[in-house]
Amino acid sequence: MARASREQVAHRRDEILDGCCALYESKPFREITFAAIAERTSISRPSIYNYFDTIGEIFLGLLQREYEAWIVDLDALREEEPLPREQFCGKLAASLEERRTMLKIQSLNLHEIEDSSRIGRLTDFKVSYCHSVKALDGCLLRHFPQMTEEERERFRLVFLPFLNGVYPYAEPTPKQLEAMKAAGIPRIDATIYDLVNSCLLQLLPEGKETP
Repeated sequence: MARASREQVAHRRDEILDGCCALYESKPFREITFAAIAERTSISRPSIYNYFDTIGEIFLGLLQREYEAWIVDLDALREEEPLPREQFCGKLAASLEERRTMLKIQSLNLHEIEDSSRIGRLTDFKVSYCHSVKALDGCLLRHFPQMTEEERERFRLVFLPFLNGVYPYAEPTPKQLEAMKAAGIPRIDATIYDLVNSCLLQLLPEGKETP
């Protein structure tokens, strides 16, 4: 049988990721299997193992793809003329609202997902993640030139871990809402955009007045 071309491999890999992403809209991580993914794709369950060894690797691949899409948005934001703080925060928050799947996966036990993946796949993801951090830093350099390297580092140390908790806070499950009600915890209705925008406004300095 002829060996698949690089384009065919990439297409099949994306098809697997698309199938997993579609399932993840309605099923929790623990219920997603190779068999369920195969039912949503043209790829058989045994053939999926030619691309991914574990479910964790599939989710890591999906997360990597999300980060690469976010980098495109960050690069576009960096190319804009310097923005006032409120406008910058709104645009960055909107870019993350578009990355709902990325934030949802990060709210899982990412340590376990990474640990169940081969070192090569994990390295590929870490490279993409590193590029996203550099792209984010490029946005800060462009729009907040008054920030020092130490200030940008402090921003990253707060903001990046903060993103791990955004999804479950913005979108609690019905079971979580029931438990919160029973425990007397009021629900604060806030979208991903609201939470990210509020955090950014707290972390980023006021810029210079625009003429």
